[in-house]
Amino acid sequence: METLQLPLPAQWIAPIWVAVQILLILLGGYLAQRFVAKCLNRLGERYPFPPQLLMPLRGGLRWLIMGSALIFVLERLGVSATVLWTALSGFVAVAAVAFFAMWSVLSNLLCAILIFTVGPFRLGDVVELVDTVDKPGVKGRVVAINLLYTTLIEVEEAGTGSVMVQVPNSLFFQRSVRRWRDTDITGL
Repeated sequence: METLQLPLPAQWIAPIWVAVQILLILLGGYLAQRFVAKCLNRLGERYPFPPQLLMPLRGGLRWLIMGSALIFVLERLGVSATVLWTALSGFVAVAAVAFFAMWSVLSNLLCAILIFTVGPFRLGDVVELVDTVDKPGVKGRVVAINLLYTTLIEVEEAGTGSVMVQVPNSLFFQRSVRRWRDTDITGL
């Protein structure tokens, strides 16, 4: 009795099938990343989200999707899920310690997101950070808002010039803030 010969040896079929699965995983990750980026672009066009907020969000989601695809690929190549989870949990623990060490920067980033989304003041508004009721604080026109600082132009009393002040975003949520819209005052 003759055996039927396959065109490819049987030992080649398994690696080719794994390679096809890996290509499908990478293609799926790429398509998912493109879909999420397109959705974020539409969201940015529909709602007034600043690019400073959308760009890190888009990058973070891209890394999350591609990292997940990489984990799936490693699992298809035979890397144990236990090893992957151990490495991931170790990385998360180190990242948590690093984030705790950088809490003031992260606080300013979160407050910037709140300033962009809630809108307690806008560019062109005059704001004053009040230390206490009887003591005047920093007062100036908002000329720039970025992820760490809000830049104010503080007009001097004598009219001799102006000073730019960068105020950490977290201070706007730790102190009382007085705000005047652009049409409310004319002196600054």
